[in-house]
Amino acid sequence: MRSTATLCLAFAAAIIALAQARAEVWPQRNVRIVTPFPVGTGGDVSIRLFAEKLSERWGKPVIIENRPGADGILAVMALVGAHDAHTLLYTNGGPVTANAFDHENLPYVPTRDLIPISSGAEVAVAVSVPASLKIATLADFVTFARSQPGKLNWGATPGVLDYIVPGFFKSAGLDLTHVSYRELGPALQDLTEARIHFYASALATQLAMLQAGKIKVLAVTNSVRSSLFSDIPTAVEAGFPDLAVDGHLGFYGPRDMQTDLLERIGADIRAVGSDATVASRLANSGLVVHTSTPAEFLETIQRERDKIARFARILGQDGRR
Repeated sequence: MRSTATLCLAFAAAIIALAQARAEVWPQRNVRIVTPFPVGTGGDVSIRLFAEKLSERWGKPVIIENRPGADGILAVMALVGAHDAHTLLYTNGGPVTANAFDHENLPYVPTRDLIPISSGAEVAVAVSVPASLKIATLADFVTFARSQPGKLNWGATPGVLDYIVPGFFKSAGLDLTHVSYRELGPALQDLTEARIHFYASALATQLAMLQAGKIKVLAVTNSVRSSLFSDIPTAVEAGFPDLAVDGHLGFYGPRDMQTDLLERIGADIRAVGSDATVASRLANSGLVVHTSTPAEFLETIQRERDKIARFARILGQDGRR
């Protein structure tokens, strides 16, 4: 019996040693990063900048796989189904925090299947109105909307904003009709022509319309102002904290990723984030480098999840995962 026990302990030790050895030489082959962002969008640009620098550090190609659509579910399932420490996910908050409230039969459990590694960048999220409305501030819009209950329309990029925006309307006593869009172009066109009267999306996607004078950006939802337009206040500064949310983009690993490997990858991401050339190139796309430790990133995610859960209850929806 002692001999058997000794053999079992030796076998277990060998398995642990082998796992540690594999972690130490990671990556052993190409690293794949799956993302729900379409090619050419701000999120896609940011992950390609990170991938370029990470490839230099790791000595292996870092391949970006774009899997847009289905609220990010396609990209998440590519990670979940890979069962491979050489596959990572880079996404916004929607698949991690909002999808559990949007989908009754979500094929993954965010808190179990997606392990936060590090945030990567922050997107300035702008809330805008048609320039033709002649509205100057968020407070002006609230007054205007209260005077026309049920007559105005709103839209937003799907995901987190599907809860933040209507939660804000609810707290402000506003009644607007939601118009859903599959693509950004038609939404912005309707905004400029005042077929929708309030729209929320990445500031970078609205720049052309803003510079053409066709829309008015009332605020950014982020905790700090955008460096591109420092005169635009945050939602908190405008007096509406319920509209506050940071547009974070970040890296996730599979649920069975070893802690030491997760920490190593996170450290490399933070090192890349400190590169001035990365920060400069991201700024041109309306993004700000924002990296973090796994624990810090988890706190960010949990704050967003808690806020969505609160608004979901107010709006009469229950979280499922």
